[in-house]
Amino acid sequence: MDLSIFSGPAFWAALLSIIVANILLSGDNAVVIALASRNLPPSQQKKAIFWGSAAAIILRVILTVTAVQLLSLPYLKIIGAILLLYIGIQLMADSDDETDMQGHSNIWGAIRTILVADLVMSLDNVIAVAAAAQKGPEETRLILLIVGLGLSIPLIIFGSTMLLKVMDRFPIIITLGAGLLGLLAGGMLVEDPAIRESIQAAMEDAHMIFEGIGVAIVLLVGTYLKKKNAKKEVA
Repeated sequence: MDLSIFSGPAFWAALLSIIVANILLSGDNAVVIALASRNLPPSQQKKAIFWGSAAAIILRVILTVTAVQLLSLPYLKIIGAILLLYIGIQLMADSDDETDMQGHSNIWGAIRTILVADLVMSLDNVIAVAAAAQKGPEETRLILLIVGLGLSIPLIIFGSTMLLKVMDRFPIIITLGAGLLGLLAGGMLVEDPAIRESIQAAMEDAHMIFEGIGVAIVLLVGTYLKKKNAKKEVA
């Protein structure tokens, strides 16, 4: 391989595009990372955020390599949407305004939630990253993906850490974050290749309708389970 391609403008332009695309598309991922880590003791929150973010980025690199093939599979986004709804409901049900919540979570559970949610939400994100990598020299595309996504880790970690601090002061953000997952789930379901054309032909505002349904499911079911769990603790 000619090493001079690493110093060419095409390589650096593609690398910058990957970093920018990943940062812009990782806002929802930062929300999930913060939500999944909020119940941990402060000493474990940083570990969960770091390892969860790092593992999620590695998964995203692997997913990006096969993104086009994966996204063309029917029913994959429907499965992803259902998973996202489940995660949103669980995060909502586990929310509590009390500060002593150490017994309700563990670091491996938080990392697992981060990984599953990031994997599901990255199905669309990786397309933009893969497209950005195409701008670079063909021989360097895998390197571009790994380096570009790797450089994004500190920025995602910083965003997650900031959200944790804000959540401590404004617990309503937990509800908003869970609702965001419902919205993303609704939008993802409508975009599945197996039903996209038929459902969008039947409904003019299919995206908006299903996004609203997704938000409602997460908030209503999550609130119901939260109250149910509270009654069990009182009993």
